[in-house]
Amino acid sequence: MGISRRDFLTRVGQAGGYSAAFTTMQALGLLPMKASAAIPIAAPAGVGKGVKLVVLGGGIGGLVTAYEARKLGYDVTVLEARHRPGGRNWSAKNGDVVEFIDGTKQTVTWSEGLYQNMGPARLPSVHGTILGYCRELKVPLEVQINTSRSSFLQNDTVNGGKPYVQRQAINDTRGHVSELLSKAIKGGALDQDITVEDRQRMIAFLRIYGPLDRTNVYKGSDRSSIKQYPGAGAQDMIVDNNPIPMHTLLDANFWTGMLYEEAWDWQATMMEPVGGMAQIPYAFAKSLGPIVKYDSPVTEIAKTGKGVKVTYTQGGATKTIDADYAVCAMPLTILRKIKTDFEPEHKRVVESAVYRNSYKLAWESPRFWETDFNIYGGLSFMAQGPNPVWYPSSNLMSEKGIIVSGYQDDSYEDFVSLSLDAKKAKSRAQVEKLHPGFGSKLEKPIYCGWRQVKWNEGSWIGGIPAKDYDILTSPDGAVFFAGDHTSHVVGWQEGAATSARRAIQMISDKVKAARLSGEHSDTVTA
Repeated sequence: MGISRRDFLTRVGQAGGYSAAFTTMQALGLLPMKASAAIPIAAPAGVGKGVKLVVLGGGIGGLVTAYEARKLGYDVTVLEARHRPGGRNWSAKNGDVVEFIDGTKQTVTWSEGLYQNMGPARLPSVHGTILGYCRELKVPLEVQINTSRSSFLQNDTVNGGKPYVQRQAINDTRGHVSELLSKAIKGGALDQDITVEDRQRMIAFLRIYGPLDRTNVYKGSDRSSIKQYPGAGAQDMIVDNNPIPMHTLLDANFWTGMLYEEAWDWQATMMEPVGGMAQIPYAFAKSLGPIVKYDSPVTEIAKTGKGVKVTYTQGGATKTIDADYAVCAMPLTILRKIKTDFEPEHKRVVESAVYRNSYKLAWESPRFWETDFNIYGGLSFMAQGPNPVWYPSSNLMSEKGIIVSGYQDDSYEDFVSLSLDAKKAKSRAQVEKLHPGFGSKLEKPIYCGWRQVKWNEGSWIGGIPAKDYDILTSPDGAVFFAGDHTSHVVGWQEGAATSARRAIQMISDKVKAARLSGEHSDTVTA
């Protein structure tokens, strides 16, 4: 008997969880551009009764693991090295300290109420798992303005280095392309590809899409650039009918900055928690309560005949936990420094993983981008130098805000080798390029290089061979793995959350199978 695609995907989801179903749908070309609710963990209520689980790492992966495990009755403990939950998800605010592994410390002195998401800062509307937890934990969300047609595109070698407003570059490009395509249609270049009727309908479309005039020429439009806005009395709108030449746009090579939000998981609407992304881990932590042990870095993971033994330090003392299972949700950059007795293949994958080296450099400033440039959220992109400039979405029209000038890989122009002061100078100069005279308004800079941050030592995994991925997503005895690096949604909280659910599903399947076989009644060993 055949099986429908719907039934097939349902079975994939039951077997591998949301992440597996998500990836399968991508492969089949069936991925819907909408959020999908997480497939419920297929385990009977109370399956975890009498089973002890230790979760290593209190980032999103670890928190979701503990949250779902507790629902199923597991005896759960979370060990987190930091004094706070969230891992890479944190929102820096006044009084916080950015600590690097070399001992460098920067104290945040921003005005009260201001913050910057130093880790993840966006929640795509298609990430149904993490959005579902926001609903469940009652974390209020607001729109994250991921793009603004009022922001800038800039290239030192074009237009004398002066930036173009995004709306002009985008709409002039569309106008020129529409005019070229209309000429191709009129000249018969597409006669073999579309019918006579479709040619006529295509020209009609291009006149609107371009927009083109009656002669099918693009001469600029009010979508692109306006010399004078309409007002009262005799003040009528005056459109700038001098579009940016196509040759100039080709020289500028603005395409990445123009089209970044067209990626399926970057399209509007993007969201963020009110008060900062850290509201999500804090909501998990509030729900979990004393289950989470802070300032408790793990020093050793050892498999035993009954499961796993984890050694950690707390308050200067060495402590241990014996558990039936462990879920390791730490970054591999940290895990590789811990003593383990993993099998050789697992150890090899952990030790060889390469993480990206991204950074953010944030400043406090009066909100000149709003008052003087009509920019409310979004990003400006530059062809040279630290990139981009990211304008805040929260607290619009307030007196001050936190602006990011530089969010990319630290290897750019040997940026990593620069002194902290030199990094800040480059960052300020980028704002000055876009907003002449306003670079001096920036103050209280904070540089967060994720590879240098204690307990991070990297931003997200930079790619992993399929064979190694299969190893990493398989358990090593009683030790299971979670985190965005064990998902196909790398670098997103969605990946961490789906991987956590998958880990609990696998453990619950093992517990259920052991009980059915009569091996154990209340407790289960690996």
